[in-house]
Amino acid sequence: MKTTQVTVGTTPTLIVDADDQNRYIYLQIVNNTTVYVGDVDVATSTGMPLEKHSAPHQFYLPIKQKMYGIVTSQVGTADLRIMTPDVD
Repeated sequence: MKTTQVTVGTTPTLIVDADDQNRYIYLQIVNNTTVYVGDVDVATSTGMPLEKHSAPHQFYLPIKQKMYGIVTSQVGTADLRIMTPDVD
């Protein structure tokens, strides 16, 4: 497994880059805030809202899929920890 840290801002921020493998990823929000996730066009009005939780959020990403995140302007930024398989 590979772990990374990403700071999500008020514009779509790349959280997980595309890979040539299907994979499960795990996201943990560090701040007490909501992060909205989706594709490159993610917005706070269309993204899937995730809140800080005691367990990481699990997602399945198909081949060549990327994941982006965004936060509201009232929040400014949010820190995420991401764990992905290290298949390379």
